[in-house]
Amino acid sequence: MKTYVIFDLDGTLLNTIDDLANATNHALQAHGYPQHGMWVYPTMVGNGVGKLIERALPEDARSEANIKAVLNSFKSYYSEHCCEQTKPYPGIPELLEELTALGVNLAVTSNKYQEAVTNIISHYFPNDNFKAILGNEDGIPRKPDPSIVFKALSMCPTPKSDVLYVGDSGVDMETARRACVESVGVSWGFRTIHELKEAYADHIISTPSQILDLLGRESAPV
Repeated sequence: MKTYVIFDLDGTLLNTIDDLANATNHALQAHGYPQHGMWVYPTMVGNGVGKLIERALPEDARSEANIKAVLNSFKSYYSEHCCEQTKPYPGIPELLEELTALGVNLAVTSNKYQEAVTNIISHYFPNDNFKAILGNEDGIPRKPDPSIVFKALSMCPTPKSDVLYVGDSGVDMETARRACVESVGVSWGFRTIHELKEAYADHIISTPSQILDLLGRESAPV
């Protein structure tokens, strides 16, 4: 019986791609680099904003100092504009409400920097009782390293057999595998079903409500 559901953020709970793309293009333009079409960004995200900036820069401009400078511009802009076009995927608010009614504990683990994760969750899901809201912090390895999952487990001690890890990318599926918890890949996010299959997702779902079917319990009474 699953009692703890740990979610990825971008591409899983929220469609954040437009705000991420706009912030990246703003930072690139501010430093004199060419911008990218919106359709390119789903393939760039997933490994943290530092890696996003590295991928967005021309290959000959990817020095450590340059990445840091453009990243600082990105963060300055994104922190002010991260909730302009971002929105929950259809069915996500209802899912979180249902999980809470069932007594299932919730957590968010993201490769996005901590300040942004905290702000976004408080903006879109202010009434949901997350046991852990975790982003990337200096000195902590990014997913697919499982450290962030272990931290979420330390904040809500739960047998690994009672945990579902939900995400939209191969990075998420590998994170779950390394953490030895059951993985759920979602088809509505930034990456393809093929990628999820290649990463050995334990389950692949097409609607948020299907998570309820994986809990091993009945739905909450109406």
